[in-house]
Amino acid sequence: MADSYLFAINILRETTPLVQCLTNAVVMQFSANVLLAAGASPAMVDTPAESEEFARTASGVLINPGTPSTEQYQGMHNAISGALAVGTPWVLDPVAVGGLSQRTEFAAGVVEKHPAAIRGNASEVVALAGLGAGGRGVDATDSVEAALEAAQVLAARTGAVVAVSGAEDLIVSQGRVTWLESGDPMLQMVIGTGCSLGALVAAYLGATKNSDITAHDAVLAAHAHVGAAGSLAATRAARPGSFAVAFIDALYEVDSATIAELCSVREA
Repeated sequence: MADSYLFAINILRETTPLVQCLTNAVVMQFSANVLLAAGASPAMVDTPAESEEFARTASGVLINPGTPSTEQYQGMHNAISGALAVGTPWVLDPVAVGGLSQRTEFAAGVVEKHPAAIRGNASEVVALAGLGAGGRGVDATDSVEAALEAAQVLAARTGAVVAVSGAEDLIVSQGRVTWLESGDPMLQMVIGTGCSLGALVAAYLGATKNSDITAHDAVLAAHAHVGAAGSLAATRAARPGSFAVAFIDALYEVDSATIAELCSVREA
């Protein structure tokens, strides 16, 4: 069914998935608030001593090496091991991969450990696929369209759903390419909107794991939820600070009908 992704938001709110976020220090609070507003439950458990155990309990796991330490790298490895042991879907957000050698090496290693999804900007996805050098820090220098081949390469190699964020989002899995038009440019003016999207992808994958909704549609649903909330927030706030608050409120308010109204989806 072409619009089956629209039903995922109801499952998310009915199941309240527990999302373990091993993410960067800059966005922890914002990501937690995004998950709560959307209908999920956040847990920032990233220490080596606890992360593997918690991943066995979580509904979904986010791996985001945005501000990594040696300890956090180990915690991420342990969480991935725990997730794989029990089939918990985990998401890789390859922040600034290609631009910095240590995180590029880390991401290149863990991407082979069967992430359910990979979510990044165009330059991060191109670099992770080995087809480019990465962007300017966390900023993309490649277009979303230019990342299509890289996304298809990663999807074929890893089995993951690969999502590329931009003015128009691209969702790729083996045999399927979907374009999503939604959101507002103001989303780029608030730190953490991209990183929290990775957390929401993990939430949707965890919530729909035992449903009829495919992983592709779960990832699409997460992006559509954020896009619709961004569009709604932009009608209420014209500056970054007030937009951030309006965005959190909108994540809480939107439903499947709002998402259908504010998002445009096309299959390639």
